[in-house]
Amino acid sequence: MYFYGLNPMENKPIARTLRLLSQLMELHDENPFKIKSLANAAFKVDKLPFKVAGKSLAELEKIDGIGKSTATKIVELMETGTITELKDLLAATPEGIVEMLGIKGIGPKKIGIIWHDLGIENIGELYYACNENRLIEAKGFGLKTQEEIVKVIEFRMASNGKFLYAQVEPMANELYQRVKDIFPDAFVRFTGEYRRCCEIITELTLLVGTISSQIGIDAIAQTEILQDMSVNGDVISGKTANGLLVTIKVVTTKYFYHDLFTETGSEDHVKAVLDKITEDIEEPENEELIYRKAGLEWMPPELREGDTFIKKAANNTLPHLINYIDLKGTLHNHSTWSDGVNTIEQMALYCRDELKLQYLGMCDHSKSAFYAKGLSIESVLNQHEEIDHLNKKINDFHIFKGIESDILNDGLLDYPDEILQRFDFIVASVHTNLKMDKEKATVRLIKAVENPHTTILGHPTGRLLLSRKGYEFDYKKVIDACAANNVVIEINANPLRLDLDWRRHQYALDKGVKLSINPDAHRNEGFLDMHYGILAARKGGLYKEMCFNALSLTEITKEFESKKLVK
Repeated sequence: MYFYGLNPMENKPIARTLRLLSQLMELHDENPFKIKSLANAAFKVDKLPFKVAGKSLAELEKIDGIGKSTATKIVELMETGTITELKDLLAATPEGIVEMLGIKGIGPKKIGIIWHDLGIENIGELYYACNENRLIEAKGFGLKTQEEIVKVIEFRMASNGKFLYAQVEPMANELYQRVKDIFPDAFVRFTGEYRRCCEIITELTLLVGTISSQIGIDAIAQTEILQDMSVNGDVISGKTANGLLVTIKVVTTKYFYHDLFTETGSEDHVKAVLDKITEDIEEPENEELIYRKAGLEWMPPELREGDTFIKKAANNTLPHLINYIDLKGTLHNHSTWSDGVNTIEQMALYCRDELKLQYLGMCDHSKSAFYAKGLSIESVLNQHEEIDHLNKKINDFHIFKGIESDILNDGLLDYPDEILQRFDFIVASVHTNLKMDKEKATVRLIKAVENPHTTILGHPTGRLLLSRKGYEFDYKKVIDACAANNVVIEINANPLRLDLDWRRHQYALDKGVKLSINPDAHRNEGFLDMHYGILAARKGGLYKEMCFNALSLTEITKEFESKKLVK
């Protein structure tokens, strides 16, 4: 994109560097005339029929459309590998904002609004904001622009060869159906990352069991269910239209369950199980038989990561994993009071009538989240009046008064105590200053957890999968603090977050910390993300008795009331 310590010899890299400089100048509101002049020069350099490298300053100045100022910059770039002005502007611009300049459909002015008005500093945050419908409310943006940005970002994500589970799911369902159409009577199952419900999928793998594997391979090879198909033995490889790698293995029926087992678990898990088996298992009738021969209880696919749950399987103490039907309510949701799309009433009726839930916890953003229309104290009081009215109006359902309070840099929550005590519950979350060092970040979170008003620690790491690394802190110390202060930890069900990471669930459960599967819904459709939260929770070994929002309305009301009594 730009050069340091290199002498670009082709026109295109030089033009690209000049174009970047003009974009950064526009982003930082510099002289419009200079910006236009530099942008025109970049276009001119790109189209020249000869190379500008090696030409003197005087020669460059004579080229139509370049001029003395741009010529000086080109000479500096060729001699030093950079341009001082560019270097200074890059230093003043977050790396993620520079990356956004490569997104088609949004220029520097709109990126400036995204950065300064919405507080977004990288592509991951931009994608998340689009999914929350936050962009359409910004000046100069509309629904069409937002949709186009989402498409471009998803294409960029796919080009890295990694996909969110939620992105793969519809592709997987379509592929499964097409394979079943070819083999109506065959055994067809997913294996690998997808069957284990991994949050990131690099390859979709499918196992087909037929009477004749060769006939099965030939039948698939003659179709167009995948692009760039190739056959290697009993394996067919290819990819979907958007670049997801797919492998279909075809075996004879008698080997199906053996291969279903070996192709599903992680390498370490399969080895750990097979090491416990002393007799032949080449043609098992089911997976349960394989585990039984290993002296183990059958293990759900989600738990087949390494040997984490092997000991519990040996002792017949595996958890009875949480299911969607176990959820009785939904906590941490945003309405039109902040950056949501639906009203509280619309959300409540949807949860009651469509999802058959007993309660809804509203958690609009707190006042520091200006970019998300965070609630002022006056707005909080007005919202509480509306909720009181709705609770009288809507039968067989309850709306709890919550807030997603920003955890400030010093660990304090976002309102004074006299306001905090008015809420039924509080989700405390970090949204800003995600680059604190590990020690300071740990202290910050522990202070928030120790606040007697904190009910739930929201999306603890702040990660955005495939785009933003999580907030680093000592997770054991923070979880220990949650245990000591009776604070629940959120499993944020948004498929971009799935945070707390499933790898930390067992430590929390062992410490007696309950987990809450929260959709962080910003529209009615967002409640459906609890499906992905369930999958992540199952990978972590969560069971109903330790899931906070598996409590009934009566039970969770008592929990909220008892928390208030302790304050």
